[in-house]
This record gives sequence, structure tokens and C-alpha cells, in this order.
Amino acid sequence: MLKDEILGILKKNRGYISGQELSEKLNISRTAVWKTVGKLKADGYRIEAVRNRGYRFLSGTDVLNGTELKEVLKGNPFVRKSEFYPSIDSTNRRAKELGESGETGPLLVVADEQTAGRGRRGRSWVSPPGTGIWMTLLYKPDIPAERASMLTLVTALSVAAGIRDMTELETKIKWPNDIVVNGKKVCGILTEMSTDMDGIRYVVTGTGINANTQSFPPEIRDTATSLFLESGKEVDRTRIIGAIMAEFAAYYGIFAGSGDMRFLKGYYESILVNKGKQVMVLDPAGSYKGRADGITDTGELKVTKEDGTQTEVRSGEVSVRGIYGYT
Repeated sequence: MLKDEILGILKKNRGYISGQELSEKLNISRTAVWKTVGKLKADGYRIEAVRNRGYRFLSGTDVLNGTELKEVLKGNPFVRKSEFYPSIDSTNRRAKELGESGETGPLLVVADEQTAGRGRRGRSWVSPPGTGIWMTLLYKPDIPAERASMLTLVTALSVAAGIRDMTELETKIKWPNDIVVNGKKVCGILTEMSTDMDGIRYVVTGTGINANTQSFPPEIRDTATSLFLESGKEVDRTRIIGAIMAEFAAYYGIFAGSGDMRFLKGYYESILVNKGKQVMVLDPAGSYKGRADGITDTGELKVTKEDGTQTEVRSGEVSVRGIYGYT
């Protein structure tokens, strides 16, 4: 596409490049250059135009689109295909639709906006445009179906590391599926799968990250935050996606080698915000209090109850809350 070609030249060129030079390089008219630059600006790119000097790309732009997505995934050893939508009802729904049609990926579905985003246990997930990272990874892991819950933990490790790589924020994990910064939730993860008699047909793991959100409703203000609010500056969502997927390729490779969390458990526990804390386990069979002691090789949360007995909590319909707050 002409937009991609002009954008690529502007990004590689550190200074100004004239419209005449662009037209000669691409064998198009200067009017076509001007119109294409206008379209790039409309897409959200910051491009400076100065008379008698030309055009200059300004870095630090948060632009999320299909072109940028493919660029950051280029060379990723795991994710080779992607789809981008300016607006979609749900990236998880789209990924499952692809899975039902026979697609096994790995394929990443990303949207700038979700109109019907969904979190764990059927909760809605507010996903306005221009503020967050709403993405779902579709793939077919070669593991027994009963081990699929561990993929949420692998994703959590990847998200925590990717955010830290790009922002230097200290990220923690609240077992099993929340990423926490300074005691507040910045990301939720939802894993779903389809199986048949032969095992897993496909898995979809949806990730919602509050990236450049500047405020939250009063009812969640005490428990939710964003990368913008914690870092004090706008983050580049596309680069964060690229970093997370790079981390996922590495962590998933380790997980796939053993089929469990044994080689990832130490690192997971080192950033587990629940570890050593008193928690409330909200189990449909009966809630109870205890101390979170880490995770097992297969990803269950180890809890010592108030009477001294020990139990292992599996993710699913069970939730864990802090006694004195969200964590």
C-alpha cells in the first residue's frame, strides 16, 4: 500500500524529506504524496509538514492499526498471523469464530475498541477506543485439556514482563488472571477453549489492558488503574503488544517443554502479589480464609487455612480476594 511505503520512508528518515523526493522515490505525483500524508495524519500519525523542507515523522505517537501490528509481530517465532479491527464486539468472539471455521493459529486478533467486551465469570469489560489494548490469541496447544488453565498463568507472566519491558513499571500478578501495578488492577485475562474427543480443538486467550485510560468511574476507582496513570505518560500500545507477544513466545516455549509450570513457578511466585498474604477464597462450595503460599507445578494456588490445613485452589469459578483490599 502507498501509505505503508510513505510511512516506512518517513520512519527511516531522521530529518525532513521533501515531497519532491518522495514522489521521485515512489514514482507518483506530489499531489498523491500530499494526499497520502493527509490520510496518515487522519490515522493518528504525527507528521510535521514544513514549507520548503518537507515532511518529518514525529516519534512517540500511539497509533494502533493493522500496519503497525504486523510490523511489531514481524520475526515473532510464535505469532505469525494477525487481524486488526478499529471496532469489534469482542476479540474473543472473533477468535472463537475463526477457531470454529478450522483456524488453529497462532493468530492474534486486536481491536482499538470492543463494544461487547467480556471478562471472567461473564462480567462486562469496558473497552473504549484509543485507550486500551484489547487482544485475543488463538492457538492449539499440544497439551491435555485439563492443563489448559495454566495457559492463563503463562499469559500473565508474559503480560507482566512485556509491560515492564516497555514502561519500567513494577508489575505483579494477582492469581490467577490479573496484572497489578501499585496494588490496583491494570489488566485482566480470560482463557476459553473448545474440545472434542481427540482433545483441544483450539484455545483463545483474551487480554484487556488499561493502557492510556485517564480516569475511571467512582465504583472502580479504588481498584483499577492504567499504565498512563501509573507512569504519568502516554504509552505506545503497539510496542507493548509486540513486547508481550515476544515474552509469550519465550514463556510458552518453556511451558510446552514440560507441559506444566515447574520451570516457571519460581519466577511466577516472585511477582505473585498474593504470596504470603491473607486471602478470602470465594468458592461456590463454601468460602474460607487462609494464607496464600504460592502455586503448584500445575498452577493451583496453595492456601493454608486458618485451622492449619492446606488446600490447593483451582482457577475457574473460584475467586481470591485480599482480606483488607483488592490484593
